[in-house]
Amino acid sequence: MTYLVLARKWRPRSFDTLVGQDHVVRALTHALDTQRLHHAWLFTGTRGVGKTTLSRILAKSLNCETGITSQPCGVCRACTEIDAGRFVDYLELDAASNRGVEEMTQLLEQAVYAPGAGRFKVYMIDEVHMLTGHAFNAMLKTLEEPPPHVKFILATTDPQKIPVTVLSRCLQFNLKQMPPESIVGHLQAVLGQEQIGFEVPALRLIGQAASGSMRDALSLTDQAIAYSAGNLTEEAVRGMLGTIDQRHLLRLLEALHQGDARAVLAVADELATRGLSYAGALADFAVLLSRIAIEQRVAGATAPEDPLAADIARLGGLLHPDAVQLFYSVAVHSRGELSLAPDEYAGFVMACLRMLSLHGEAGPATRAEARHPPRRLRRQRLSQRLPPWRRLRPGLPPSRNPKPSARRTPVRWPLRRRQPASRQPASRRHSSLRPTPSRPRLRRSQPRAPGRSGAASRGGCRAGRFAAALGGDACAG
Repeated sequence: MTYLVLARKWRPRSFDTLVGQDHVVRALTHALDTQRLHHAWLFTGTRGVGKTTLSRILAKSLNCETGITSQPCGVCRACTEIDAGRFVDYLELDAASNRGVEEMTQLLEQAVYAPGAGRFKVYMIDEVHMLTGHAFNAMLKTLEEPPPHVKFILATTDPQKIPVTVLSRCLQFNLKQMPPESIVGHLQAVLGQEQIGFEVPALRLIGQAASGSMRDALSLTDQAIAYSAGNLTEEAVRGMLGTIDQRHLLRLLEALHQGDARAVLAVADELATRGLSYAGALADFAVLLSRIAIEQRVAGATAPEDPLAADIARLGGLLHPDAVQLFYSVAVHSRGELSLAPDEYAGFVMACLRMLSLHGEAGPATRAEARHPPRRLRRQRLSQRLPPWRRLRPGLPPSRNPKPSARRTPVRWPLRRRQPASRQPASRRHSSLRPTPSRPRLRRSQPRAPGRSGAASRGGCRAGRFAAALGGDACAG
């Protein structure tokens, strides 16, 4: 008999056994119970959260011989054949390998025929975002007004790549990533049925490494069973995953707090001996620092059953919050700079030495002052909470007996006296404003006759012009 992996053997076969997607199960069960059935559903979410499983359960609910129900029997011909993957009226299409308009046209041509064995023809298109634009356009009309016996179920991990015209024709359900607690509980039930020994901390490591995917968690469990020879211990799972033991990180943090560079290098050498990833060490170190910072702000935030609860509470009282923030910032930035270092060991050691250097610049006196500030600093910090006009000036202590301030006399600015108008003629006052002529003024070559007015000499009056014509001097007088 061939071995069946846990992810396939323990695939949920009804809505009751589905884990971590209660919001989707509630909507689908209500729709099935009230017979308000849409013709197209779209399931979105990361890998291994139950998109294909939901489509199979929904297909069984639609084609079960007991009728349309939210609780398929699981024993009739339609239910058993859908579970086995050979039901004639349930077709799963991989859009990554059948993404062209020809495949879509062929599918739509077959959809017009009545179902052969079931109540509905159900087409499940997985990774639908891989279809071409022409394939999407070809299915728009049928997706909007399909035959009454056709149901479409679309699944994707990247809904942003699906055209809006397709999204508007479907009921969209976003499947959430599963929390580690749900994964650990499901793994406990599965391993109990398989009669395999385990430790709960080992399952927590698997739940964190699965990143919200139940299929990844079951695959890692299969690998851990083979690695640990049927007994899942924390040490075996940690060695399989290559994760860092939290005791190394606690030693590193205590060495940084004490300023012991030799102990820091000893931790780095031990990680190198075990062949562990320094990028993972910095990531786990940042997670530890974030938990300590949360514990400092919210006392009792760490669960009592957590194995690190006592150490986190102790380090939270030992370290100053500013030091925790400093270590976290250096760890996060140094993780991104590991690719620029000559090797990971040098990058990790330099990150730790940078933490020591920045933490040691303040010195013990300054760190003690930061932990217990003097009265002057406390007054300045309290004054920052007041409005700006009531805050203290830096360096000036508040007066214990303030004197009432004298009433200020409003300052009246002197009015500008109006200067008397100048008696100079306008031609002289504005002579400087006149533009300079482009060419000099031409002068008469002959002097004027004495006693002759300028107007007459220029021909400025009729009498002068008339006398000049007669040869007399009519304008002389």
